[in-house]
Amino acid sequence: MIFRRICLDKPESIVYVYIRMKIISTNEAAKRLGLHFTTLARYIAVGKLPAPTILEVGSRTVHAWTEEEIENARKLLPKIINGRKTRYKKLREAKKKQTKKK
Repeated sequence: MIFRRICLDKPESIVYVYIRMKIISTNEAAKRLGLHFTTLARYIAVGKLPAPTILEVGSRTVHAWTEEEIENARKLLPKIINGRKTRYKKLREAKKKQTKKK
């Protein structure tokens, strides 16, 4: 990313500032999200999570995560995780409601 900054003391001089975005691997992104890296890769493959930026490094394809993409995934995770714990929790709550009605 390149930003252009104009110095006020010398209006004719322009300073270019290069800002490198921190790239995070899928393994590190999974650690930050509290998931196993294969779970994160599976969610991306199935389409539950949007794929991050894809880079070609030599003959390999690498997912390069940014902080914004990790935060976006963190917001989506509670909506898509429907594991065994969540499923049985919903069943228990439904049974409680039925017993209260009787």
